[in-house]
Amino acid sequence: MSLAPAPPRTDPAAVLRAALWMLGAVLSFSSMAVAGRAVSIELDTFEIMMYRSVVGFVLVLVVARATGHIRSITTRSPSLHLIRNLSHFTGQNLWFYAITAIPLAQVFALEFTSPLWVLVLSPLVLGERMTRVRALAALIGFVGIVIVARPSPDTINAGTLAAAAAAIGFAGSILATKRLTRTESLTCILFWMTLTQIIFGLVCAGIDGDIALPSPAALPWLIVIGCAGLLAHVCLTTALSIAPATVVTPVDFLRLPLIAVIGLMVYGEGIDALVLVGAGVIFGANYLNLWVETRKRR
Repeated sequence: MSLAPAPPRTDPAAVLRAALWMLGAVLSFSSMAVAGRAVSIELDTFEIMMYRSVVGFVLVLVVARATGHIRSITTRSPSLHLIRNLSHFTGQNLWFYAITAIPLAQVFALEFTSPLWVLVLSPLVLGERMTRVRALAALIGFVGIVIVARPSPDTINAGTLAAAAAAIGFAGSILATKRLTRTESLTCILFWMTLTQIIFGLVCAGIDGDIALPSPAALPWLIVIGCAGLLAHVCLTTALSIAPATVVTPVDFLRLPLIAVIGLMVYGEGIDALVLVGAGVIFGANYLNLWVETRKRR
């Protein structure tokens, strides 16, 4: 779990390995959505996040100790860790709420706007230049958001707003992570993420003086959420270390049709063609930026 990726390659063997890792991330994200819906019947989002972080914290400690990466956990950047984890905690809570309020495919489509928010905010946070292509990608992505959300008094609701706001929270987390990876390992980032979010979860879940204990039926689902959340991070990071983002990103887009089928078969949610079209536009915006940035580097 240390952050020492090899230079991304494009030979067929590397592409296949990266695709397999990304399939692991796709399955992990989808599993987390199903498990989140299952436990939302008896636990609120703060309680889900608290228990998820407990599971993740135990896993990080066990793996870090087993692999010898426990020494890479430092206390060099407390304020940046705090900003990153507050952004992630906020986004993840909104995401858990959204998956109970609107169709899963719509949640995932709006979640795909996170990289676009990174484009918009990176000049302010990271000092990166806003190029014409980045501005065009952000504009195209906004069109995709409009297609997915179809803003009107009838279509805009708490679930849609929560999913859109979750993407902004995830973008803040991505930006802070970019800064952290300059000096910190993945083990260190995940350690402070899970520990900090245990504290956030305890405070938010216990503010009303009542923290619900999971039932025997909910406990396996919470373990799935904790394991899937960490595994998704590891799979995504590993895939990006093996192959370029332009190769990895299309595989990640498989999350949308997969979750749409799961929503149809498990929850009876209809497959909305406009959601798929809007998600395709958002994906196109992301891919345009990745393709141009990759050509520049070459």
